[in-house]
Amino acid sequence: MPKQAIQEEILHPIPPLYDESSKTLILGSFPSVKSREAQFFYGHPQNRFWKLIALLFGESTPQNVEEKSSLILSHHLALWDTIHSCTITGSSDSSIKNVVPNDISVILQNSRIDRIFCNGATSHKLYMKYIYPTTKIKAEKLPSTSPANAAFTLERLAEDWKVIIK
Repeated sequence: MPKQAIQEEILHPIPPLYDESSKTLILGSFPSVKSREAQFFYGHPQNRFWKLIALLFGESTPQNVEEKSSLILSHHLALWDTIHSCTITGSSDSSIKNVVPNDISVILQNSRIDRIFCNGATSHKLYMKYIYPTTKIKAEKLPSTSPANAAFTLERLAEDWKVIIK
């Protein structure tokens, strides 16, 4: 008998990654099961986020949390997600319900963020619904780096994502 997917309410377990010199905020939707296990962003080995960011900035792909953090901060980026808590089945964005948004004001007040990008349609939709009315900062939707977005090769992602480079 197949195992039933369980929908559970989960709190976001990863703090935002930014510093006072961060200028560009990248928001995902909610951490995958693998990211929650790793306690860090984009933890699934098939997610192309880290390869993409390294490619865009001409660096080698980071292998651990320290290298990933350094890659983000050295290029004045910030990372977090739009969702503080939700009900979700596994890692499926399409199963997300009962959304409580993250309060990104802590990042905005303690950095130089002037641009916000969303990694995928779910993040963008939730940002515009829950967070934009407070911040009044428009976010640009970028194609998801998730392995579920198989239509996009790494090269095609890089073409669209190059807008994050200032």
